[in-house]
Amino acid sequence: MRVIVVGAGVVGTMHAWHAMNRGHEVVQIEREAEARGASLRNFGQIWVSGRAGGEELDTALRARELWEEIGARLPALGFRPNGSLTPVRGDLELAVAESAVARPDAAARGYKLLTPAEARAVNPALRGEFDAALYCERDAAVEPRTAQLALRAELSKSPRYTFLPGREVRDVVGEHAVRDDHGDTHTGDAVVLCTGAWLGGLVRELAGPDLPVRRVRLQMMQTAPLGEALTTSVADADSFRYYPAYASPALDELNARRPQPATAADHRMQLLMVQRADGGLTIGDTHEYEHPFAFDTVEEPYEHLTGVVESLLGRPLPAIRRRWAGVYAQCTDTTRVVHRQRVREGVWLVTGPGGRGMTCSPAIAETTANELGW
Repeated sequence: MRVIVVGAGVVGTMHAWHAMNRGHEVVQIEREAEARGASLRNFGQIWVSGRAGGEELDTALRARELWEEIGARLPALGFRPNGSLTPVRGDLELAVAESAVARPDAAARGYKLLTPAEARAVNPALRGEFDAALYCERDAAVEPRTAQLALRAELSKSPRYTFLPGREVRDVVGEHAVRDDHGDTHTGDAVVLCTGAWLGGLVRELAGPDLPVRRVRLQMMQTAPLGEALTTSVADADSFRYYPAYASPALDELNARRPQPATAADHRMQLLMVQRADGGLTIGDTHEYEHPFAFDTVEEPYEHLTGVVESLLGRPLPAIRRRWAGVYAQCTDTTRVVHRQRVREGVWLVTGPGGRGMTCSPAIAETTANELGW
């Protein structure tokens, strides 16, 4: 079988990975010289802890297994089973954490409620004041700026794999074939369009104007090296408001009695933080849903995040070295893990994982491969 994959972000590259590992020939086409979208502009988190129970959690757990398997083959992915800690302050936040630990699927996530001393034994960098911390053992991390490069370097060792950068697919030609802006036609037994947040042009023509996927903009930043190990990923209690696993009467009470600060509420913020291989910290993030998106980054969210991080670390944050904005595609029905649609005979569109893309991409691609009979 010959599989044409359009898009070299993490979702597209994982489709290429599964096709190759099942013995097929793969042609992967990317309109940029390298993928430049949300697949690089994220935390690199394999984030199990906040996923909704059922399909979303099952997908994340399967993806976590696949990331670990692939990471054992490719050390350059930077896979590490670092877990996560969410420190909480006050009875209202503590009640939400206790509700999470009482979930029937808490063991599958690796949830534990730790005392401050226990949390600092896991992550000594957390020297700030807090009352308890929700630990999720199944969370993990990879290096987002280099993961696709490492995967593709491995794929490129096979003569069955071809990477064609700098080519934008402009048309679907008959069945199982696409034409790029160089005028070349690429024919296979299956075509998978993994175009990320590129939802106009050909995608609109194929999927129609009512594609149930929207674009979401975010802001993030990265610091100079911390100078010590941040041994887990770290979230703050605002992540309880964002992730569906924490929905509960306790969360309703938190929202009613202690709403977010104005900046966090205005920018729909939470703290997520992961240490990079070079020792710097990736910190975010914001969420903007209304079009047209701003074209600039604004300082108030960065100032808010800096204050939250410094209160947890109990020390000044290292200098900010990078700031960026990104855009990802999210299903408008946020309970759906991904939008997978046959748009022509032999041509499939796979998009809209939202903030789950880095976490769930190996399992999303595996499901596509299984459904298409690769």
